[in-house]
Amino acid sequence: MDTFDYVVVGAGAAGCVLINRLSEDGAASVCVIEAGGNDRHPLISIPAGFVKTLYGDRFVWPFETEPSPALGGRSIAIPQGRVVGGSSSINGMVYNRGQAADFDTWAQMGNRGWGFDDLLPYFKRSERRIGAGDDRFRGRVGELPITDIDWINPLAEAFLDAAEGMGIPRTPDYNAGYQFGAGYFQRYIHEGKRVSAAKAFLRPALRRKLTALRTGAQVVALEMEGRKATGVRYRDGAGNEHVVQARREVIVSAGAVNSPKLLQLSGIGPAGLLNDLGAPVVAPLAGVGENLRDHYSVRMTARARNVVTINEYARWPRLPLEVAKWLGRKPSVLALCPTIAFVHGKSHPDLEESDLRILFTPGSYQDGRVYVLDDFPGMTCGAAQPRPESTGYVRAVSRDPADAPVVQPNYLAAEADQRITLAGLRLARALLNSPELAPFFETETLPGAAVNSDDELLDFARQRGNTGYHLVGTCRMGPATDATAVVDDELRVHGVGNLRVIDASIMPMLPSANTFASTIAIAEKGADLIRGREAGAAS
Repeated sequence: MDTFDYVVVGAGAAGCVLINRLSEDGAASVCVIEAGGNDRHPLISIPAGFVKTLYGDRFVWPFETEPSPALGGRSIAIPQGRVVGGSSSINGMVYNRGQAADFDTWAQMGNRGWGFDDLLPYFKRSERRIGAGDDRFRGRVGELPITDIDWINPLAEAFLDAAEGMGIPRTPDYNAGYQFGAGYFQRYIHEGKRVSAAKAFLRPALRRKLTALRTGAQVVALEMEGRKATGVRYRDGAGNEHVVQARREVIVSAGAVNSPKLLQLSGIGPAGLLNDLGAPVVAPLAGVGENLRDHYSVRMTARARNVVTINEYARWPRLPLEVAKWLGRKPSVLALCPTIAFVHGKSHPDLEESDLRILFTPGSYQDGRVYVLDDFPGMTCGAAQPRPESTGYVRAVSRDPADAPVVQPNYLAAEADQRITLAGLRLARALLNSPELAPFFETETLPGAAVNSDDELLDFARQRGNTGYHLVGTCRMGPATDATAVVDDELRVHGVGNLRVIDASIMPMLPSANTFASTIAIAEKGADLIRGREAGAAS
């Protein structure tokens, strides 16, 4: 049996940060165990390659939701990263922290030290901001380069002009805590290549003598002595089982689906579910697997004119030139995020914070096909409720770790989610039909102008909406007095010794943003909590 000071389950965004920080002083040994393979494939480095990584099971867990009642019984594919770097190796590369109010809400729920001001040093610590920004809010010397989009298209400029025409100003920096406004997304792409958490944090850490990475290792269960975690049991590619022991702590960083599943398989979770699985009840925590939240996005598309869109740049005869530009480290469609511009708007003018998220791309995708471009010039304008109130669950179905769990996000179940999604679609349509976009707008292709009433638009949202790939909440952080909390504000599992969960699953509420940035901050803070350090003690 191998023995390390710390054993981390999952080499995703959080796990990569943890192995770096916990090993940086050279005094502690750390092992990270990852079910997926290495991240050396060129499709991972080339930003546009993400469209190929979402299919099959080479790079992802090919999870699907249970049929969602509010979507008319529709199931949705929700692939999650299964590769070194986790979802940061296959996602859309947008860097978005969220609003200060998102994290202040976490603190107000009884989680001491988790307000925006508390987390700001951790956002800054990991970041190397390349571009404009107020240094009170932005980091300049961290491992993760954050850059501005350098490929400017007339459609995107017209979209932002349209927002300004509606009284939504261009925001100088949406990552400074206040989001209302419009602009281009920042991203973790540098010199034309994706910078995943593995590249930024894990690879430097693996050069140290006391760190280890095990790939192709499916974790079977946590090793327990009573209510104390002592290690991890995993199965290698040949089906052989191994145990890695932890002198100090076991840290579960397997994501919002696999982290609760692993706890459940190890006897930590709702007692009724554990009994159904035939698992020993080590710690009856009712909240394990509950409170699942995800962004639900609904995209409108239109046919464009008088402009060249991504649809044409990504095909012959223009594609070879785009490849040449990318190889020369010049602006190219190969180095773009799938979404490049945004509007953070309000469903009512009296609101203090934005509650609508509009996403824009000067390109469009075929109806019913994930990220397959249309064969005509197009543009996409999507809408999402950034703080969804609908909640669901993740539940293991057997003791076999190879069996996928039940995943039910309950998209659009909450009335507020329906109402705000509808308001977002109305705003998206108004932007598409604005005077600023008129020279480029030919016709709406999805859902089409004939779909106009509230009921028709909401039905369209039910039929065509998709995951935002931002699953959180299934090991929710909260005080011991909260019967549904799984970890405390030091990320320790309630009632279990030497065990923490540190990943997106601990978020009590979904931030109004992509989740990568906040997951990195969680891991930064988690590493300090483990080592007993204050936020100011940056390495």
